[in-house]
Amino acid sequence: MADQNTPAAEQEAQQPSFSLQRTYIKDLSIEMPNAPQIFLEQEAPSVEVSINVGGQRLADTVYESTVTATVTTRIGDKVMYLVEATQAGIFEAANIPEEQLEPLLGIVCPTMLYPYLRAAVADAINRTSLPALHLTEVNFQSLYEQRLAQQQGADQADGQPLQA
Repeated sequence: MADQNTPAAEQEAQQPSFSLQRTYIKDLSIEMPNAPQIFLEQEAPSVEVSINVGGQRLADTVYESTVTATVTTRIGDKVMYLVEATQAGIFEAANIPEEQLEPLLGIVCPTMLYPYLRAAVADAINRTSLPALHLTEVNFQSLYEQRLAQQQGADQADGQPLQA
């Protein structure tokens, strides 16, 4: 019988691994505070979209990643509809170097979840009987880099003198 602790088996056990375990809608709400009067409006609506990313460690190698979209559509100062949806996923990431883990969770995971979020938001809006709205593509690497820059700016603003 072969020994389970061979160098090849140990090396394989130390190989980085990453996988999506499950996706789910963590939160979904839609509000139409000015219905049915808003249906009579003829003016074109304005749309505001906000995207946020979050996450947490659930176990040693298991993480939850979330992407939240808030869509507010207005005609003038009246809200036509407000949709907020949070798409979540459970990911397993083992033997990933620490400097690669944060970008993995902040860029790769949200990129994988975003198509599910787009579908959930489109479906919710479709159920209002109002014209369809489809969220555009998002560059999560750019969002991640913006967040890092904001955090670095906040760290410098917390009483640390700027160095020339």
